[in-house]
Amino acid sequence: LVITPLTDKCFMTLTGALNLLLGGAPAGPAGTGKTESVKDLGKALAMPVVVFNCSDGLDYKMMEKFFSGLAQAGAWACFDEFNRIDIEVLSVIAQQIMTIQNGLKANAERVEFFGKEIRLNRNYGVFITMNPGYAGRTELPDNLKALFRPMAMMVPDYALIAEIMLFSEGFGDSLTLARKQTAMYRLASEQLSSQDHYDFGMRAVKSVLVMAGKLKRADPNMVEDVTLIRALRDSNIPKFLAPDIPLFNAILRDLFPGVEVPKIDYGQVKKYIEAKLVEDSLQVEEPFVGKIIQLHETMVVRHGVMLVGVTAVGKTTCSTILGNAFTQMKDDQVAGGWEKVDRYTLNPKSITMGELYGEFNLMTQEWTDGIISTIVREACNAVAAGDQAKKWICCDGPVDAI
Repeated sequence: LVITPLTDKCFMTLTGALNLLLGGAPAGPAGTGKTESVKDLGKALAMPVVVFNCSDGLDYKMMEKFFSGLAQAGAWACFDEFNRIDIEVLSVIAQQIMTIQNGLKANAERVEFFGKEIRLNRNYGVFITMNPGYAGRTELPDNLKALFRPMAMMVPDYALIAEIMLFSEGFGDSLTLARKQTAMYRLASEQLSSQDHYDFGMRAVKSVLVMAGKLKRADPNMVEDVTLIRALRDSNIPKFLAPDIPLFNAILRDLFPGVEVPKIDYGQVKKYIEAKLVEDSLQVEEPFVGKIIQLHETMVVRHGVMLVGVTAVGKTTCSTILGNAFTQMKDDQVAGGWEKVDRYTLNPKSITMGELYGEFNLMTQEWTDGIISTIVREACNAVAAGDQAKKWICCDGPVDAI
């Protein structure tokens, strides 16, 4: 984590909150470093931090177990997107936190906690992060707000973060490059069309910097401008709509005048992709082959990829062909460390939310795993057992969050 004036202020606020025996509540839009700051503070103070992503399926019984464990272990918890929990549950959570805080204020060794007596460890700390104004979020009740010290984290210092990260990735002229990258994202967000899947926030910036670092290490003698342009281009072009691509290229040309970026040769990969298209009785169209190669490029730097488009534009075909091409390359022993692809395909719209993610049974107080969690566990166990194949979980259809 890059230390900026904002993270500094956040650390001071959170440690001040702990000193007053309160919780900390960083709030702000996605990708501003709320959770990461809490994790980093815990790391600096050698405290175990449990990060938990809240959903509307949480009930007070689960939270009671959670707080009881935290108070006894003296660990920290960071409840991500806390305002997704139902308002009825939030008021009970306020009582649970208040019980522990009152015990700490009274310097009690043990405290009565909802029907059982528990030990109190003074290292206990609880933090919540919130995204105000998103769909499916509730306003916190006042009795809960009073137990936390709020901290607004709205706009991270992009230029400083980019500069430090480029330095750490081995770039010499990181100050100029960071300024250019920040200017590029600002101009792109102002000039390009407004789409739901466009993201010019901190996460996008970070993924570009990580990609630039990989390119730099792969070819240390390449001009730094070219390395950064390639990273910016390879991570952004795949997500832009056709009318926005000339605008984006124009911004890059303005920021890096006279810099020529050499074309990349995808020799073997392209050959196998085209062979698989022919095998499936499909036409070899240059733009479509380009999109499949973009998917391959994106998957190198991202664990999760979303294919966006209207019906019948070849989204499923795009990933299927790429997976088949990789598998064929592995079978043919092509040099370059290619691995077989195991695909798990499901249609999220055909089942309920509970069946997809897992749900808590209110009658039996038991948790039942959903299909996705079962598949992920199965894939992880296979990899842990020494399976080298890539595991692709394809949700072939829209996935709902609420």
